[in-house]
Amino acid sequence: MSKNLSLFTAIMLVAFLFTGCGAQKKSTLGNGPSSAAEKRGPSASEWKAGVKGVWILKSIEREDVPKAYTIKNIFDEAPVNCFLESIWNLPGGNHHGSISFNAEGQLCADGAQREIVWSIYDSKLEGEQPQFQLKKVYPGEKAKDVTNGYRLDLSYADEHSLEMRMPIPLDDGTGNLVFTFERYTN
Repeated sequence: MSKNLSLFTAIMLVAFLFTGCGAQKKSTLGNGPSSAAEKRGPSASEWKAGVKGVWILKSIEREDVPKAYTIKNIFDEAPVNCFLESIWNLPGGNHHGSISFNAEGQLCADGAQREIVWSIYDSKLEGEQPQFQLKKVYPGEKAKDVTNGYRLDLSYADEHSLEMRMPIPLDDGTGNLVFTFERYTN
């Protein structure tokens, strides 16, 4: 009996050592992701689910954009400060949404609403991440006939906040405008 117990214990110890000391999955905090899916980040459909909803744009910050660099307007629409506190309605379904402006100031159209069509662009090229894209749709236009649009890099989304980056071409590289949103609740 003692021999069988010793043999059983030895087998269990060896099994524990081989299974307990296997290769650990690399952490995204430490050495980087361990699989191609983790390297890529969320899929386009995951981003779509995370982005849809109603958001209020709380801040627009410069990232690697010199203070001396002038940004006259964004989305060929209005100055940056006119977008602060704007409400972005990004429904699912047909993706016909809107941006409602709430900022006062010179060149701002407080109370104006811009109709948009939005989607998540997925290039499927190695190393490229899905992007948020929008097209402005003017009265009488059909979204399929609009050829100009805008893309923002998706940085973060959860049930309370959303962050996107608008690339800004500079003389010596690229900077970003970082858009930080909060989920809008009445």
